[in-house]
Amino acid sequence: MELKVINSQGQAAGSLQASETLFGREYNEALVHQVVTAFLANARSGNRAQLTRAEVHHSTKKPFKQKGTGNARAGMTSTPNRRGGGRAFPNSPDENFSQKVNRKMFRAGMAAILSQLVRDERLIVVDSLSVESPKTKEFVGVVKSMGLEQALFITRELDENLYLSSRNLPNVLVIEAQQADPYSLLRFKKIVITREAVQHLEEQWA
Repeated sequence: MELKVINSQGQAAGSLQASETLFGREYNEALVHQVVTAFLANARSGNRAQLTRAEVHHSTKKPFKQKGTGNARAGMTSTPNRRGGGRAFPNSPDENFSQKVNRKMFRAGMAAILSQLVRDERLIVVDSLSVESPKTKEFVGVVKSMGLEQALFITRELDENLYLSSRNLPNVLVIEAQQADPYSLLRFKKIVITREAVQHLEEQWA
């Protein structure tokens, strides 16, 4: 499969022969949904916690007398059916949200996403990506020269200048090829990937 390549100024710079397995796969919506859902679930820290009726701070005084009020009898204000009371089935901080996805399924999901990005013309292959100094203004010039506003940049290796010059931009993310994930590929409007990063993805996922 042939992918068009541009330079950092947005001009055509030849083409690249890419793997048909990775960039020419049929889109499988159900598989992509499962892969993305599992990725987000596995990223959850699972540190949320709620209090039981034994853990909430409350008075042990009886809310009202046992008889004569017409209300149902009540002994404590910590019961789950009262405002400020404990939860009947609270979330525990050691809750496990992880979902298992087979390696073959994950690779197929990544290939389906990359292939759909190529068909939608959202994937841009650039010859190289670098900045001479760690200045945000310099990297903004590179982004604007490509006609981009929101984009994910994928490089083979992330050098310090590129990282420092891009970290303050809210709509731009620069990562290494080995850190590519399905959620980021779908979240950004444009995906800019270098020649070397394409080769790395082919070695990793094809």
